[in-house]
Amino acid sequence: MAVKIRLKRMGAKKSPVYRVVVAEAQSPRDGRFVDQIGTYNPLTDPVKISIDEEKALTWLKNGAQPSDTVRDLLRQTGILKKFHELKYQK
Repeated sequence: MAVKIRLKRMGAKKSPVYRVVVAEAQSPRDGRFVDQIGTYNPLTDPVKISIDEEKALTWLKNGAQPSDTVRDLLRQTGILKKFHELKYQK
């Protein structure tokens, strides 16, 4: 079972709000997911990103692959840096 961390689109037409979810790679974009780990609102100024750091690190340690956009969000929040520090600390 390949697991990905990706965005799930919510909100009305032309006003998107996204949830950061962990889902199987084969499930559709807005379909079934395993866990919700955060939200992303690109319309606010500044952009609002809230991701549960513990859940994100747990899923990354278990082998979940983030999408390109989620990888950028994790980099902006500093979670990806912490993951690499933990990974290479051993």
